[in-house]
Amino acid sequence: MKELSTKLEENVSFLKEALGVGKSFDVIHRELEFGGRKFGLFFVDGFAKDDVMNVITIHLAKLDREQLAPDAVSKLIKTHIGYLEVEKVKEMDKIISAVLAGPLALVIDGSDEALMIDARTYPARSPDEPDIERVVRGARDGFTETLIFNTALTRRRLRDPSLRMEYLQIGTRSKTDVVVSYLEDIADPDLVKTLKEKIEAIEIDGLPMAEKTISEFIFEKNWNPFPMVRYTERPDVAAVHLLEGHVLVYTDTSPSVMIAPTTFFHHVQHAEEYRQKPIVGAYLRWVRFIAMLASVFILPLWLLVVFQPELLPKELDYIGVDKPGNVPLFVQILFAEIGIDVLRMAAIHTPSSLATALGLIAALMIGQVAVEVGLLSNEVILYISIAAIGTFATPSYEFGLATRIVRITLLFAVAFFHLPGFLIASGIWLFILATTKSLGTPYFWPLLPLNFRALMDIIVRSPVPAQNKRARILHPQDRTKS
Repeated sequence: MKELSTKLEENVSFLKEALGVGKSFDVIHRELEFGGRKFGLFFVDGFAKDDVMNVITIHLAKLDREQLAPDAVSKLIKTHIGYLEVEKVKEMDKIISAVLAGPLALVIDGSDEALMIDARTYPARSPDEPDIERVVRGARDGFTETLIFNTALTRRRLRDPSLRMEYLQIGTRSKTDVVVSYLEDIADPDLVKTLKEKIEAIEIDGLPMAEKTISEFIFEKNWNPFPMVRYTERPDVAAVHLLEGHVLVYTDTSPSVMIAPTTFFHHVQHAEEYRQKPIVGAYLRWVRFIAMLASVFILPLWLLVVFQPELLPKELDYIGVDKPGNVPLFVQILFAEIGIDVLRMAAIHTPSSLATALGLIAALMIGQVAVEVGLLSNEVILYISIAAIGTFATPSYEFGLATRIVRITLLFAVAFFHLPGFLIASGIWLFILATTKSLGTPYFWPLLPLNFRALMDIIVRSPVPAQNKRARILHPQDRTKS
């Protein structure tokens, strides 16, 4: 590892070549002279705070030669640079990485140490409420793409001295800042150690997709559609999980925070349930459960009873199809499923001012005309709509996408094998869920293995005073909430 020499020209020449000064317009080098000594200043335009730089340079310009002798670096860092975030660095690699991350590098003639001044600022938006985690009552702030903002939003809610924010850097080229956060006296030390080791072992040139790339390296179950971690953009949700004993992973440039480990039931709970009275929260939770179950099973079950009407009691004969249309029902359902996904993707890319028009086109022109020409039946439109609404009612977006994959596999099983296919496919998915683990945590806990008290807390939203124990499955050091 190359270190600084005492020759300013040699250090400046190396740094200019390594940083691409003159090739990249935004990497700036300034030749300065204070107190009879020459300095080299390196920074990235757009990251450095101009007002801080001006104050520092104006003060340094007033120094005499005697004020920088005999040890210029120590005099500067202890006396003359009135800025808190200053450190000494000897290694060239550290200087290069730091400058590209935002801090200023001040190289001094006659010294083999440089000063890193962390006077940086990142382009950032305001911490608005996340679109996919909205609540009627509650905080309206949300995480942003700036790491330091996100950790500050969490500390604002948890002023516990045991809250740890451990810094890592991933990516040989991107050098992305990553923070592992946990409560030291609550979280399982083995869990923290395992997660940190997995993150540190990541070998990749960059993390353009931020936390999603990290999750694929950590969990590796990339062909299992169910999410192994929960993502949140709400600081209050992040704080709640820290208090439970979870470990959080913050990634710079991403507004989403990873919560690990998580189970199946972590993905079906929403902050809105805890912003209402317990009985109202329990009702909302059950409505959400019903919607999610309907999104997975109602369409395959309807197709099954259409193929095998003898499975239906006479009182439910009306569930069948009056006008099946000119296209086989299974093909109609596939068209409708693909159409819903196309509409969802179109809505994402459609400007908000045109979103209403897009909805009218989909509902009135495409849907109605498709029924009239016999491409789709009314029943297919009805049940695919119920399934879509249930998917959108799922709190976790990733979990909603996973349930869509389950629904499609059940539809194929019913179309080709009818009742046996439905039972076998359902059993396979239950087996996958029952045998899946997230960082050693059973994915179907507290159903498998059974923990009756924890299961009741999920089925019925109990009052907060009654939730006085942390989940045993996380192996918290302190099980009592007090």
